[in-house]
Amino acid sequence: MFDSSTIAVVIGTFFLAGTVKGTIGLGLPSVTMAVLTLIIDIPTAMAFLLVPSFATNLWQATVGGHGRAIVRRIWPFLFMATLTVWLGAQALTRINLSYLSVLLGLLLIVYGTVSLAGPRLTLSRRREIWAGPIAGMFNGLLAGMTGSFAVPGVMFFQAIGLPRDKMVQAMGILFTASTLALAIALRDSGLLSLAQGQMSAVALLPALLGMALGQRIRRRLSEQLFRRIFFA
Repeated sequence: MFDSSTIAVVIGTFFLAGTVKGTIGLGLPSVTMAVLTLIIDIPTAMAFLLVPSFATNLWQATVGGHGRAIVRRIWPFLFMATLTVWLGAQALTRINLSYLSVLLGLLLIVYGTVSLAGPRLTLSRRREIWAGPIAGMFNGLLAGMTGSFAVPGVMFFQAIGLPRDKMVQAMGILFTASTLALAIALRDSGLLSLAQGQMSAVALLPALLGMALGQRIRRRLSEQLFRRIFFA
């Protein structure tokens, strides 16, 4: 079991991460992993993430009314992103976890830097056909190694020009599929225990409360302000 201070940090972290996710459509894995890996190892933080990530992303994936159109457009990316999570997760038992912590930190820094200062990439429909599976492969590998589902997937969604509501729903679909794949990978690697599953279930309520608050905030944002916050 886990001590009271760890439980308190987990609850606070998931409320914060849920609020961020409700506002901009992503951030639950990134915020959660960035904070929790300060006190626990990466595989344990990943295990804590599973239930809140699945529930909040399933919610996000089914709201918006664009699900079928999104899947038809991004399925090559989505297929590779889901398939390669298991391969990436094999690093959890084969590579020193401190190296993976560094990789997680670098991913967050690179994404933040590119979003704030980097050029806005654009992909034509013709290039999207071959770029999607490549981006999906890297997304899945990095998700399996670090528990962060956003890089380079979110950049890909931005590059193909998805508008706000479709982008938010597309991220929900991607993150739901990635969470399921990560759960299978952790189980197959012997890195998912009953106690971790129970803690993940405890973290669901604060994540949902935070997400509800974040969605209220998002409805008050203009498209322009949303993009500024998103890229920040």
